[in-house]
Amino acid sequence: MLRIHFTGVDLARVRMAGRPDALWETILSFHRLRDRRDARLFGEWRTETRSRLNSETRTLGMLIPSRGYFPDFLTPVEGQYGWDVGLDALRGIRPERMRRELQLLAAGAPMTPRLREFMDSGDKQLPRLMGELRAYHRAAVEPYWTHIQAQIEAERAARGRALLDGGADELLDSLPPMLRWRAPVLECDYPVDRDVRLRGRGLLLQPSFFCRRTAVTLHDPELPPVLVYPAAAQLASAPAGGEAARPVEEQRQRTLGKLVGHTRSVVLRAIGDGATTSELARRAGVSLASASQHACVMREAGLVTTLRRGNAVLHTVTPLGAALLKGGAVAS
Repeated sequence: MLRIHFTGVDLARVRMAGRPDALWETILSFHRLRDRRDARLFGEWRTETRSRLNSETRTLGMLIPSRGYFPDFLTPVEGQYGWDVGLDALRGIRPERMRRELQLLAAGAPMTPRLREFMDSGDKQLPRLMGELRAYHRAAVEPYWTHIQAQIEAERAARGRALLDGGADELLDSLPPMLRWRAPVLECDYPVDRDVRLRGRGLLLQPSFFCRRTAVTLHDPELPPVLVYPAAAQLASAPAGGEAARPVEEQRQRTLGKLVGHTRSVVLRAIGDGATTSELARRAGVSLASASQHACVMREAGLVTTLRRGNAVLHTVTPLGAALLKGGAVAS
């Protein structure tokens, strides 16, 4: 069981991450690649990713065991500001911190010669690690990034509405079922028994596409507190090249063609920062059935993401939908 203890100051400092964290997604996706569960969600992704992987991943496999602890330095807090910023922070990791965290990793399993060599080399193995991390990210995460962004935006919209409706209490109470808010403690099923005391530092909530079944937090209690938790998601196939891509692209173009027209332009704009179907109908001045139908077409076209929240559904505009609106690509 993981227990995160809040003070009143911590509740005031709860915040949602502004975007998916590329390093967390990359590390957690490495878990999903070796996991046979969730085949409906990740089966096709695993097949596509393995077909693109043509580089070495032994260092990643050594540092990221199938379960249990992996070093905190792989997911620096700076990663919330983007992939390049996160890599720069990883590149600048102090050798003494790296060694300390590698010793924690070694404590959970027999010391292998490769891990001993990595520990003894200080930061000299970093270039190899960075190279593997980049190559793996390009194969496993980068092709799906737009879709991942859309899912995280939908999650942010749902949690943002909870925050507006009832403050931090409502936000924490609205998190996925494996997280239970029993004020002033947030509990989570966890592989080990652990207490995290925020001590006025607040908590960063980081929704993640590749995080599954349980939330994840950093091991070092002195690092800025972050809770990475599973976002409701459905993975789409990555775009392929050549002839194989043409049927998918033709289907997308046919669906986009349905969008041309004044009413759907109004409906897409009416979604704004997020809207339930009834709110969408009211804002766009259409019937409930019509709003639901238009949202369905736009979801098929990749312009809208729909997330269930209680008895209602919440529609949010994807990055593609936002780009169409910004560029005036949707006819009016």
